[in-house]
Amino acid sequence: QVQLVESGGGLVQAGGSLRLSCAASGRTFSSYAMGWFRQAPGKDREFVATINWSGTNTYYADSVKGRFTISRNNAKNTVYLQMNSLKPEDTAVYYCAAPIYDRNFLSGGRRPDYWGQGTQVTVSS
Repeated sequence: QVQLVESGGGLVQAGGSLRLSCAASGRTFSSYAMGWFRQAPGKDREFVATINWSGTNTYYADSVKGRFTISRNNAKNTVYLQMNSLKPEDTAVYYCAAPIYDRNFLSGGRRPDYWGQGTQVTVSS
């Protein structure tokens, strides 16, 4: 059974930092892109960041560029999201997903096969 398990969410003050982890089990994603998405209450799920299989190419939503960093450790089958300078508008449930066939899938491309259960990030002002 394939599972993606996120961890590292929590409550933090504005300006603070959190590091999310997503550990995959049941299969390896070392040859595939992986990504992070988020969904705030009452809003659609949105793209946050993706990383290619080797970690050499990363893409970010404009809203998080310069503050968030996605990385991966293929030996551990894990992808990370380092979130700095957090803002109240970053409050959401954060999900990891894999494989990322098309990072624009929210607009109609091929969806990832697997999603994690999500981890709550709450940023207080």
